Amino acid sequence: MIPKSIRNVLENQFDIKIESEQTVSGGSINRAHKLQTDQGALFLKWNRSAPDHFFDVEARGLKLLASVDADIRVPSVLVTQPPSPDTPGFLLIEYIREGSGSSSDSYNFGAELAKLHNTTGDHFGLAYDNFIGSLPQQNDQFDNWIPFFVEKRINPQLKMAIDSGKISQNFFGNWNRLSKKLEDLLPPTKPCLIHGDLWGGNYLFDENGTGILIDPAVYYGHPEMDLAFTKMFGGFSTSFYEGYKSVTPLEDDFSNRVPIYNLYPLLVHVNLFGGHYVSQFERIVGKY
Repeated sequence: MIPKSIRNVLENQFDIKIESEQTVSGGSINRAHKLQTDQGALFLKWNRSAPDHFFDVEARGLKLLASVDADIRVPSVLVTQPPSPDTPGFLLIEYIREGSGSSSDSYNFGAELAKLHNTTGDHFGLAYDNFIGSLPQQNDQFDNWIPFFVEKRINPQLKMAIDSGKISQNFFGNWNRLSKKLEDLLPPTKPCLIHGDLWGGNYLFDENGTGILIDPAVYYGHPEMDLAFTKMFGGFSTSFYEGYKSVTPLEDDFSNRVPIYNLYPLLVHVNLFGGHYVSQFERIVGKY
């Protein structure tokens, strides 16, 4: 059952009448239920220990993705609420029934993601900080990609891993040597809007085969970051990448850059889970 305090807020403050509820997956961080209401099927997730703005910045990320000129579906945001002494923080969004997604649907999803990446900004980063998973993500704005990648993506996560004892302090020197080579290893780019946490659990298809993005960690970054992230756990379908390349061809040697971009999500996994992610991170840094 959803917390009684959340039910009271939805029914008394927002006039949403809950008719039934069903437990569904909300990831490893949040509790989640599908609600059948007088306004249709809705998706609720909540977290008793989330920071005050945790769900607010997720809602802002969803709205930002929904605003771009690409045929990718993003759940509509209905209610977002910070935690209070009596009520957990929560997010209420549109519930989208999942479909299977054909090869052509994957192709179209890749093409539309490339169009999303064509949404550019003036600076790398974002006007506000947000989260990747449960970890804070710093988005201070930079004019150049590589300083942003080093100072706002890798360094904060690496410091967290060192401070917690998951990675040795001595290893920072190895990363520092690699960071000085990045100008020669990573191609330049304009600041492009990216999902920021694009693994297989954060996209799906609706019943019409349209790609859906959920659980974003948005910012303006390098589009290859999103594409590299898709390869973290085995990669998306071949059709997806073909669709992407039909709109935006990949630059030469992209596959050789994937491990560098994925140092960021690897460090996130080091800080969340430890284990074999530590050796993966250290091995990649040592390669360069």
